[in-house]
Amino acid sequence: MNPIEQLGQAGQSVWLDFMQRSLLTTGALAKLIAEDRIRGLTSNPTIFEKAVAGSHDYDELFAELGPQGKTVAQAYDALTLRDIRDAARIFRPVWESSAHRDGYCSLEVSPKLARDTKGSIEEARRLWKALGAPNVMIKIPGTLEGVPAIEQCISEGININVTLLFSQEAYVSVTEAYLRGLERRTKEGQDVSGLASVASFFVSRIDSEVEKRIGQARAKGVDERRSRLFDAVLGKVAIANAKLAYRRYQGLFSGPRWEALAKKGAHTQRVLWASTGTKNPKYSDVLYVEELIGQDTVNTVPPATLDAFRDHGQVRPSLTEDLPGAESAMRTLEEAGISMKAVTDTLVVEGVQKFAESFDDLFKAIGDRLRGPGSKA
Repeated sequence: MNPIEQLGQAGQSVWLDFMQRSLLTTGALAKLIAEDRIRGLTSNPTIFEKAVAGSHDYDELFAELGPQGKTVAQAYDALTLRDIRDAARIFRPVWESSAHRDGYCSLEVSPKLARDTKGSIEEARRLWKALGAPNVMIKIPGTLEGVPAIEQCISEGININVTLLFSQEAYVSVTEAYLRGLERRTKEGQDVSGLASVASFFVSRIDSEVEKRIGQARAKGVDERRSRLFDAVLGKVAIANAKLAYRRYQGLFSGPRWEALAKKGAHTQRVLWASTGTKNPKYSDVLYVEELIGQDTVNTVPPATLDAFRDHGQVRPSLTEDLPGAESAMRTLEEAGISMKAVTDTLVVEGVQKFAESFDDLFKAIGDRLRGPGSKA
């Protein structure tokens, strides 16, 4: 049993954070499911932009759509809906054999709607209907405006992947939205046993932002004590934050409120670790996989991280280890003069902006391909 399969034995589902047409047509995805027990797939505008601009996988589709006079938006729908629908078809046996716990493929609403509750709801409904598969999830950002959209969509029976989570407080908000959505369905006599949701915590970006702020502070000059505090938290904040969020997960999905929903067949909204590729070359390339292994969790990994973990990953129940140490790391961060709230607030703003920029780049790439070489979208 290779290390990726061992993660499954430890209670963690591994999803692939990647999409490209050839992944489906060459049998590569089916092979990952069979050999590594990959249990799902996530996508985002950045992933699709790289696939369109960096491969010839969509030549045939653009050659077909271009002469038809399709708009960029129509071509975007044709491309993304086809890929996610086909991936979901490949994952359908996983969905069935896991009692609907795994086997999901995620597609994101437009990042332009991150601050638009009504728009997010309408787009989620549209994508859910267009995909027409029970084992897909619609991604909605966990912004303040996204929270009521998440609740509404869950109440309507739409599977939701809550994306762009960084803070524990935001995590609690979206989990409460999930619970309220389930409660609304049960009050209406609707089935909740088929609903699925994950709350996607972005991990490595937290350490990157902390490192940036430490670098800026040191450039201005710090005393020896503060320098020691900085050293004590480097590379540790993201994992500490994730461990404490998981502890909240365990608390939120226990007790009378949850038990009443569980009796109706509801599933927990699992925590999903996203952005788990290591960005700092000084850290282990499997850091954000090895240190976040726990029961009833998901880790969505890019191909390079998947390959690295298959090669030399070590599996242990790390997510519940040394919680006092995690609490200490968060206190030390504040003592060092770095506000975790400021870090996470910044990352939400930047995350929305980066995905919006990728969405624009994706539309430009699609426009260029529709109109042929040298054209402008």
